[in-house]
Amino acid sequence: MALVAGTRLGTYEILAELGRGGMGEVYRARDTKLNRDVALKILPDVFAGDPDRLARFTREAETLAALNHPNIAHVYDAGKPDGASAHAYLVMELVEGEDLSAHIARGPMALSDALPIARQIAEALEAAHESAIVHRDLKPANVKVREDGTVKVLDFGLAKALDSGTSGPQDSNNSPTLTNRATQMGMIIGTAAYMAPEQARGRAVDRRADVWAFGVVLYEMLSGRRAFEGDDISITLASVLKEDVSWSALPADLPIPIRRLLRRCLEKDPKKRLSSIGDARLELDEAAAPSDRDGVLTPVAIAAAPPVVIPVWRRALPWGVAAAGIVAAVTTLVMWAPWRSSPAPALRKFLVKTGADASLRTDLGAGAILSPDGTTLVFVAGPSGAGRLFVRKLSELQAIPMTGTEGAASPFFSPDGESIAFFAGGKLKKVAVSGGAAIPLCDVAQARGGTWTDRDEIIFTPTGSNNVALLRVSASGGKPEAFGVLSEGATTQRWPHALPGDKGILFSESGTVSGWDSGNLVVAPIGGGTGKVVVRGGYYGRFVPSGRVAPNRADRADGHLLYMQQGSLFAVRFNLDRLETVGEARPALEGVTANISTGGAQIGFSADGTLVYVPGTAGSINNPIDWMTRDGKVSVLRSREADWSQPRFSPDGLRLALSVFDGKQRDVWVYDWARDAMQQLTQDPGNDGNPVWTPDNKRIVFHADREKASRPNLFWANADGTGEVTRLTDSPNSQQPWSVHPGGKFIAFQETTGSNAIDLMILPLEGDPARGLTAGKATVFLSTPVSEMQPIFSPDGRWIAYFSAESGQNEVHVRPFPGPGGHWRVTTDGGSFPRWSKTSNELFYLNQGKVMVVPYTVVGDSFRADKPQIWSPTNYVQLGIQGSYDVHPDGKRLALVAANDQAGAIQDQIVVISDFFDYLWSIAPGRK
Repeated sequence: MALVAGTRLGTYEILAELGRGGMGEVYRARDTKLNRDVALKILPDVFAGDPDRLARFTREAETLAALNHPNIAHVYDAGKPDGASAHAYLVMELVEGEDLSAHIARGPMALSDALPIARQIAEALEAAHESAIVHRDLKPANVKVREDGTVKVLDFGLAKALDSGTSGPQDSNNSPTLTNRATQMGMIIGTAAYMAPEQARGRAVDRRADVWAFGVVLYEMLSGRRAFEGDDISITLASVLKEDVSWSALPADLPIPIRRLLRRCLEKDPKKRLSSIGDARLELDEAAAPSDRDGVLTPVAIAAAPPVVIPVWRRALPWGVAAAGIVAAVTTLVMWAPWRSSPAPALRKFLVKTGADASLRTDLGAGAILSPDGTTLVFVAGPSGAGRLFVRKLSELQAIPMTGTEGAASPFFSPDGESIAFFAGGKLKKVAVSGGAAIPLCDVAQARGGTWTDRDEIIFTPTGSNNVALLRVSASGGKPEAFGVLSEGATTQRWPHALPGDKGILFSESGTVSGWDSGNLVVAPIGGGTGKVVVRGGYYGRFVPSGRVAPNRADRADGHLLYMQQGSLFAVRFNLDRLETVGEARPALEGVTANISTGGAQIGFSADGTLVYVPGTAGSINNPIDWMTRDGKVSVLRSREADWSQPRFSPDGLRLALSVFDGKQRDVWVYDWARDAMQQLTQDPGNDGNPVWTPDNKRIVFHADREKASRPNLFWANADGTGEVTRLTDSPNSQQPWSVHPGGKFIAFQETTGSNAIDLMILPLEGDPARGLTAGKATVFLSTPVSEMQPIFSPDGRWIAYFSAESGQNEVHVRPFPGPGGHWRVTTDGGSFPRWSKTSNELFYLNQGKVMVVPYTVVGDSFRADKPQIWSPTNYVQLGIQGSYDVHPDGKRLALVAANDQAGAIQDQIVVISDFFDYLWSIAPGRK
């Protein structure tokens, strides 16, 4: 609350408010004791309830008061009057005049005006550094220029004086300019545009941070623009950490010594930066001396310089320095004590908005990744079922959608960072980061991860089905070949990751497609073949090169393995040469979005040690079941949430078959929605799904990997749970049922062939229905070089609808059954997951987050589709890649998850952690 004129704090009387800032409220006040005007700062309320912190602040202020330099605004007093409600305050010299930011706002400053100001700033910093005081918040707003040209640097050392007094790495309260949100999310707060890179990363700083800030201020004076810009803290910090300044913005005739000085001050590595502000002052003096037009001192200027006389004490200085160095080394050894463990540094996190008005897609593998150089963020966003790739330079505010990437999932970068591979429309594709056409590389049934090797090959998972190992394909495209070999007892390999230097391929492997906490991390040779288990228990493994050398060991720690386990991100040191872990695994991070049922996680990183992740939870994805009507209205069908998918209504509309994952296995359940009662139909270990009803409501066909089935085959069971489960097919290929002919004599299903394409198949059911049907021999309905998926019989049994990417993207097609006959493409702008209405000539499908419908007519043997229409204005939420919706037999409502305010809130934030690799070294050093 602002103080009114006349308010007294001790001997100080408030005269007028001068302004407000992160340091607190600033007032002109009258020192009634010494009869002078002063600047009085009311400090943040955090001091009122922390006597120890206030005492420490007072001690620091006393140190600042000892500074006596004409270019430093003096500190007169600090304290807090008696009384719990009183304000902590700081009393400083009142400096009249404009601050430097006002001068810069008028445009670039002439060199003759800028250099005197810069020299005085340098002198102020040099005097403070000699007293072991670092400013840590130097910026134009903290520099006052009086009318006589005298410069006063304000708030000297206050960033240090205002910290919490804790030892060890800086916390967010150590940031130069405090706010009342300083501790939220562990974000780095402060004047981000002037922070040194090490300060932005949350590391301890020394006088070199002031050298950096001095360079930034001088650059701004000469160019009239900020060196590092951004509309929010995260963008600005990313620019400080990753981007170089625009040297072309400086005046073309700027003397060489000044350019050299700026470059040396703005070295991101503090070890390469100008180490002393005194050296900067000397550079300024050199620039101001007589010179030729190139800014190099002339022989006349050199001859005019007085002779250099080295005092005796300076000649003895090297010996003194050597002796002091020995003492310092011994002291450091004792204090460092490598035999003692040290606490892990605090992580420094900040939130980055995607820059796209669309929700992140997090249903499969990593939907947000960083380029190898850490400058570019790529993510999948968009309405559910219609995600696409976006590219955003971290130095820019907006993300750019990439054309031709609709339906994208699980992107990953090429090693050079110039291209992105992704999965969409039943294809593995690639696209240049700079833009252009997306190029199909090969068919892929389901996206379960890929990696781009230094050999310019892509190793990928072709499907989420059982008993499918990794494949490899040239990054130029072609026919995929086998890469991996399943370990004994394993049924699936997912989320491959190339180790650097072609050391091998790291991937997740499990004996079931569910419950990935019991999976293993395996490394296989880059040439393929049998893998080696390196971590038991965990999934979504990623190798990060820490690049650190063990402090007391001769062996090199090549890096760490990161992986998900029990809802947390774990880290363990990993030796690349031996391909084995070293030491114990440690929890590294909480709050990473992951999915136990798919084995995916939302993590990405760059080679410089920056980690990004989508905040959320690890586990299964639970949702209610909604009714949706044509007018967009949504009501509850089943309020209890579960990880369900593949809903199918019984022909009489009274029950709903579902595939439900309970955290360990996936089973088929039957939901009587009128009674709100669930009945479990299958219970054997494994993966049961894709339930389909027979026309008489008595049986449910589903796929399962039980008994001797090496891959999911077709089974059926009585819908009331009585009797035995019966096998219908026995194939080495993965199969999924999708529809039963209305006459009850045929099952339409899809089968993944050895070439990894998906064909449409028909299984005849033979015999008398009254005495029991038996399965005949399956025949091919449609087989082409591309994949055709999810065949659905029409209500009259004359047609089969399905979807295929033969045109380059998924489109819905219709063919006559049993054939032969014509072929009609129903959609032209994308479409998948067809469903027939049983009450009208309409065909439903999904596209771009919307439920669509196509009216049609049949004339003789011809199928004529009208123009597609949006069936409902409300978006849906797609669960996985199976099209989790169904049309009720009345044709008036759908069962799905509606993307309303509760279910479809936009998630547009990504957490960024810098120097994460150093943090890993501290928590998991691998010492035995």
